[in-house]
Amino acid sequence: MAKPARRQQRRAAPLGGVAIVADAHLGGPGGPAAPLLEQLRRLPAEGCERLLFMGDLFQAWVGFPQFEPPGLAELLPLLTVLRAGGVRVDYVEGNRDFFLASSPYATFFDSVGDEVAFTAGGVRYLAVHGDGLDDDDVQYRLWRRATKSFPVRLAMRWLPARLARRLVDSTERKLAQTNFKHRLAIPTAAIDRFAARRLREGHDALLLGHFHEGRRWQVPGGEVRLLPAWFDSRRIEWLGAEGDLNAESGRA
Repeated sequence: MAKPARRQQRRAAPLGGVAIVADAHLGGPGGPAAPLLEQLRRLPAEGCERLLFMGDLFQAWVGFPQFEPPGLAELLPLLTVLRAGGVRVDYVEGNRDFFLASSPYATFFDSVGDEVAFTAGGVRYLAVHGDGLDDDDVQYRLWRRATKSFPVRLAMRWLPARLARRLVDSTERKLAQTNFKHRLAIPTAAIDRFAARRLREGHDALLLGHFHEGRRWQVPGGEVRLLPAWFDSRRIEWLGAEGDLNAESGRA
């Protein structure tokens, strides 16, 4: 008689924990939204008090309804339930997020912006997506400035749905062709310069997504932590009450 399959063991998240989702890329390499949504539903029972999205939740997310990505209609009511239950939800915009802070979607979060600062376990964190830190990557910085400019926002607001979808597809192709330096190597020198400047403002640790790889190292004044991509690990990362980072909440 075959033995029953063993259920995967999961460490319970510490009370007061911060749950972090970095680079899910739903609709792209992250696949459909359902597995992540199931993990999010479990967060209150696992001790989550803050949920932090580190950007690029969807393969492309533009803050107008004609661009709505698959899975968003299911996510938004879940965020409402989480917040009603006492979970704070913050969103840090990534390179695949466009005009969210000024969109109707912003009302489903406690904050939406380029960065968020918070304290967990006595450690003062600054969370930033991580794109645009490399001053030498001129091609990407120019592309980023153009695609997130006010004239582009104004033009995209009135696009019909069919043309909007074509524009998103074209943007994704151009993103893949842009000269991202981190495709070859993580720009640690640029990150160190950014961290040294920002940690002096009163932070102890810099949290970054974008690079899709988990790393941590010390810098003058504190620490840099790169978070692994959800689309690769299928994990929600946790900052516990003691301020340590541990990957939990199961695999999809």
